[in-house]
Amino acid sequence: MIQAESLSRSYGERWAIRDVSFQAREGEILGFLGPNGAGKTTTMRILTGFLAPTAGRASIAGFDVVEKPLEAKRHLGYLPEVVPLYEEFTTREYLSFVARLKRVERGRIPDAVERAITLCNVDDVADRLVRNLSRGYRQRVGLAQAIVHDPEVLILDEPTSAMDPRQIVEIRNVIKGLRGSHTIILSTHILPEATAVCDRVVVLNEGAVVAVDTYEQLAARLRNSDKTLVRAARPAADLARRLGAIAGVRHVTAGGGPGELLVESDLAADVREHVARAVVESGVGLLEIRPLAMSLEDVFLKLVTHEDRAAQLQGSPQPGDGGSKGVPA
Repeated sequence: MIQAESLSRSYGERWAIRDVSFQAREGEILGFLGPNGAGKTTTMRILTGFLAPTAGRASIAGFDVVEKPLEAKRHLGYLPEVVPLYEEFTTREYLSFVARLKRVERGRIPDAVERAITLCNVDDVADRLVRNLSRGYRQRVGLAQAIVHDPEVLILDEPTSAMDPRQIVEIRNVIKGLRGSHTIILSTHILPEATAVCDRVVVLNEGAVVAVDTYEQLAARLRNSDKTLVRAARPAADLARRLGAIAGVRHVTAGGGPGELLVESDLAADVREHVARAVVESGVGLLEIRPLAMSLEDVFLKLVTHEDRAAQLQGSPQPGDGGSKGVPA
């Protein structure tokens, strides 16, 4: 449904993105991650037809965004980083106006508007002027305008920006509810949001794709050790030493809470049984032992850190090869 092939965009001698390739499969939610200046917004502007690529091509629902821009946009809903709102309209008037712009059949406009209002939970401000809405409500109205014509493809740039925690959960549920019937690109700086919502992620850094895969597969590829959290009822001075003596254990460090130790071990060594036995024999009262998964934040930091990136990404999709076109490694 969304295809990017070797997209590049330059501003004079500076390349904003270079050789960006990926695809979003029908019905999936594809996360778009990267530090500030990585090229996320530039790529989304090309996909939505707001910016022409210097090289490469992109298509929405099979329509080239440069050669057939109107056809591509008919299948597309877009929430930009800065929400385009007309402040002199009420929410309902604004959504009706947008529905007409997007050529929703006249007889279907009232139902389309009410559906968008309900999905984005802006019923209580439907008849208020947009200029009087809080930033969080403005963001939700922006999402409503993106879906009012029920497009097959949605491109959402920071959709939960400026929302409170309750609103974030509500919008996440809306986005997850669109999975399957819509193909979605979701750009976000909130990494737990990507974990909670996205099927796969594209990670950009310095204008290039550094990985395309599920969070779980990226974590498995980048992980170079296992980590186990141990929590004891009573501290013991020699417990860290005893755990460190177990075969396969690399390091034992203090955890974040009282009585906690973090045991790092070789990937090939399952040390949990030996760790549990050592804690019990120490008489300190074993309260908890559990493996620690690599968080998306850990994955993200490894992918966008220069040091040893090549070694970490051995076998990962790289810009310009077949894997960078959205095919999981």
